[in-house]
Amino acid sequence: MSSEKTENIDNSTEKVIKIAGSITVDELAQALGLGVTALIGELFKNGIVATINQRLDFETAQIMIDELGMTNVRLERKNTASKLTEGNRRELSKDAVARPPVVAVMGHVDHGKTSLLDNLLHKKTAEGEAGGITQHISAYQLEHEGRKITFLDTPGHEAFAAIRQHGAMLTDIVVIVVAADDGVKPQTIEAIKFAQGANAKIIVAINKIDREGADIPRTMADLSTHGLQPEEWGGDIMMIPVSAKTGEGLEKLVESILLLADVEELKADVEIPAEGLVIESHMEVGKGSVVNLLVTGGELKVGEFVTAGNVYGKIRTMLDFRGKPKGKATPSTPVTVTGFKELPNFGDRFVEQKDEKTARKVALLNAQETANEAASANVTSTDLLRMMNSADNAKVFNVIVKGDVLGSVTSVVDSLKLIDTKGEVTLNVVATGVGDVTENDVHMAVGDEHTVVYGFNVNVPTNIAKLAARDGVQIRNYRVIYELLDDAKNSMEDLLGEEIVETELGEMKVMGVFRSTKTEIIAGGQMLSGKVTPKVLARVKHGKEVLGEAEVVSVQKERIEAKELIENEVGGLALKTEKKITVEVGDRLEFFARERKKRTL
Repeated sequence: MSSEKTENIDNSTEKVIKIAGSITVDELAQALGLGVTALIGELFKNGIVATINQRLDFETAQIMIDELGMTNVRLERKNTASKLTEGNRRELSKDAVARPPVVAVMGHVDHGKTSLLDNLLHKKTAEGEAGGITQHISAYQLEHEGRKITFLDTPGHEAFAAIRQHGAMLTDIVVIVVAADDGVKPQTIEAIKFAQGANAKIIVAINKIDREGADIPRTMADLSTHGLQPEEWGGDIMMIPVSAKTGEGLEKLVESILLLADVEELKADVEIPAEGLVIESHMEVGKGSVVNLLVTGGELKVGEFVTAGNVYGKIRTMLDFRGKPKGKATPSTPVTVTGFKELPNFGDRFVEQKDEKTARKVALLNAQETANEAASANVTSTDLLRMMNSADNAKVFNVIVKGDVLGSVTSVVDSLKLIDTKGEVTLNVVATGVGDVTENDVHMAVGDEHTVVYGFNVNVPTNIAKLAARDGVQIRNYRVIYELLDDAKNSMEDLLGEEIVETELGEMKVMGVFRSTKTEIIAGGQMLSGKVTPKVLARVKHGKEVLGEAEVVSVQKERIEAKELIENEVGGLALKTEKKITVEVGDRLEFFARERKKRTL
C-alpha cells in the first residue's frame, strides 16, 4: 500500500458502515469521506471500470476498504427485515415497564467465561464443550433477590468473531472476563471494541484470582491502556475480582450488574406486537426448525404468527432456557421456539404479525427485496478478485460446510474466508447447511478432488460415509473450530505444490585447473567465504557470466580427502558435470544447496 493512498486517511476512530445488499460507488465514497473520483480511480487500478451509480456488493466494498488501508472502517450487513418492519420499532411510550438487563459475557479463550456462568447458574456445561470452548451463543436467566438478569455466553475463539459481535449488539451490559494470571489478550481487545461499538456499558470481571501468579493491579493497568479506567483509579469502569472456581466475588459481580442496570433505567414496551432477535437456529428430527429468540419488546405467546427476515411461522411450542414450557415471554427473555417454516438467519429481527396471511406477505416482501438488492450489485467481489489476481494461476479449493446450528455455519464460513492465501488459492463455498451430512452433499462434491465436505458438530451417518468412500468424496468432521481451519489451510497449501529453494553456502576462487573433461573437473583454489562439502552444487562463474553448474564429488585438503573446506582454506575439488564447462584460473565457484519444499500460506 503506497503512502499516497493513506496519508490523508484518519484511522484514529472507528467508523461503521451498514450495507443491506449493495451500495453505489457514490454512496460508498461519501460514507468513506473520499472524493468519488478517488474511489473510481482505485477501482480502475484494480481492473474495474465503474461509474458513479454502479453498485458494489458487500464483499467488493470490503475489499476496496482493505485496499485503501482504512483499518478504522468496519462494514456491517444491514438486516433487510428491520427495514420492512420499522413500523413495529418505536420510541418507548410512557407505559414502558422495567425489564431485566441483557448481559453478554465476553473475553479471551480459556479465561473462564463459561465456568463463571456455570457457577452463577449452578450449571455444569464447560466440560461438555469441545476443548472447553463455547461453540455458539447460549442464553440463560438468573434470578437474584427477585430480579432477573439475562446472560448471553458468547464464544471466545477468534473464529467466532461474527457471533461475538452479534452478542454485543444484542446487549445492554458487557461483562469482559480477564484472567488475572494472563492479562489482556487479542480477544479481550476485540471484546472491548465490540462493546464500545454497540454502546453497551462495560463491567470487567477479573477472574482466576485464586491462581498463583494472579496480579490484579497489573491486569487493571493493562486494561487502562485500552481505554478502560477502573473506578479505583478515578475512572468509570467497575472491575470486580472474582474466582469462577471458588465463587469468590460473584455476589458482588451480580450486584454490580443490577446497580448498573438501575442507573440505565432499562425499559421496554409490552403493549406492542412482540419483537426481538434470532440468537440461533437449527433443525431437529421430529421438531423441524428449532429457533432461539431473545424478546426485546411486547409479549411473545404460543400460537402467534411471526416473521424473521424471509421466513415466517406460527409459534407451536416455547421453552425457557432450562427446557421448561412457557406460555409467554416478556422483554429480555430468551426462549426456544418451534414452528418456523424454514430456518431464519442468525441475527434477524423477528416481529409478531396479526395473522398467517400478513406474516407470509411480509416474509415474501423481505425475500423479494433481498433478491433485488443482490441482483442490483453489478460489480461483485468475484469480478474484483478475478481482476486483482491472475486467474490463470489461481488454484480453487471448494468447500461444502454443514454445521449444527446456523450461527456456527456462518462463523465457519466467515473464518474460512479470512485465511490469507496471498491470492494464490481461491476459496469457493459451494454450499452450506444446518444438520447432518446428507447424500446431496456428497453428490455435490463428486467429481472434484479439490472439493471437501466439512462437518462441524454434526454426524456423518454410516451409509453416507460409505457413499462418500465409494465416490471418492472427502468428508472431514470436526468439533473444534480451529482444527477445522487448520485442516482447510493445510489443504490449500497442498494445492500450491512444492517450490525449489536455494541456500548459498560459500564461494571459492579458482587458482588452478588440473583436469577438465566432458563430465569431470578437478580444480583447486582458496575459499573466500562459507564452506564447501561433498554433495553440494557449484555454480561456475567467469566474471558475471554463469558458465554452468556441477556437483561436488569430493574435497581435498593438503592432498588428503577432507569433509569440508572453510573460509581462507586452500584445497582441491572434484566436480561432476552433465556437459563440458571450461574453467579457468580466476573463475569463481559459488556453492549452494537446492531442495524442494512444500509451499506454505
